[in-house]
Amino acid sequence: MAATHTTLAKSGPMPPPARTLAQRLRAGDQVAHGITLAAAASILLITALLVFELYINSTESRAKFGWSFLITQTWDPVADEYGALPFIYGTLVSSALALLIGVPLGVGAAIFLAELAPPKISDALTFLIELLAAVPSVIYGLLGIFVLVPILRVAEPSIRALLGWTPLFQGPFYGVSLFSAGVVLSVMIVPFIISISREVIRAVPADQREAALALGATPWEATWDVVVPYAKSGILGSIFLALARSLGETMAVTMVIGNDPKIKASLFAPGYSIAAVVANEFTEATGQMYTSALIELGLVLFALTIIINGLARALVATGSMGGKA
Repeated sequence: MAATHTTLAKSGPMPPPARTLAQRLRAGDQVAHGITLAAAASILLITALLVFELYINSTESRAKFGWSFLITQTWDPVADEYGALPFIYGTLVSSALALLIGVPLGVGAAIFLAELAPPKISDALTFLIELLAAVPSVIYGLLGIFVLVPILRVAEPSIRALLGWTPLFQGPFYGVSLFSAGVVLSVMIVPFIISISREVIRAVPADQREAALALGATPWEATWDVVVPYAKSGILGSIFLALARSLGETMAVTMVIGNDPKIKASLFAPGYSIAAVVANEFTEATGQMYTSALIELGLVLFALTIIINGLARALVATGSMGGKA
């Protein structure tokens, strides 16, 4: 009897019998796997088709200008001479200015809503922020024209007195400018930074805060020295996603940037962005080369967006590995 008992104990529980394909299908495993796989593959397919169409339809422009398209400043539809540099410059400068203004506001608001605000105030403000994220970009453009530009015209002497010693704030200011576009974009990306950063900060384990408080830290010290570094990778991800959003913005930027394809050092000068020139001139493009150049601009913008999202993924992954180490 003892030997029998020992043998049974060592053998352990019997494994469940293997299910047949029909049984697995009835249980939904294969069906669910196939549906979710098709959904994931469709994303790759759509991206590949988009790149393929842009690449094929920009053949004439790529064949004529090559890589010089990216560093040429001339944009002359009459002479069929095209270069993307003024539009790349306008896109990057307006987006960088938007980040310079929007990141401190967005991260600061996210920290307040997640850590310091009473729950009722936090919930109410979060609801309003989510509404701001849903406002169409054309509405932001109208607000930029009728509200922001007049305010900037009034504030221009003060800005020039404070920062006029730099080449970034020199020259005449007519209202529509790279500076106006950057401010409008900053207002548009702040809700995205706040929403994502707030959720990331709230996801920090409570024992991190409690440990800091137990060691004598104040609530602000626990937040700034413990919670924010722990959530750093997620906050960086929200910032880069907001940057990708600002790079592709069209209507609001088109209405306030000035639409001038020239490179100027002053932020008070008008500029042009890639999305704005495509939206403005695509319906007017009569020649094949003109259309091809505009499509190549779309390809350049798509490449910039992919690069930015790739950097965001890499930073998030690096930050996660550093946190685990």
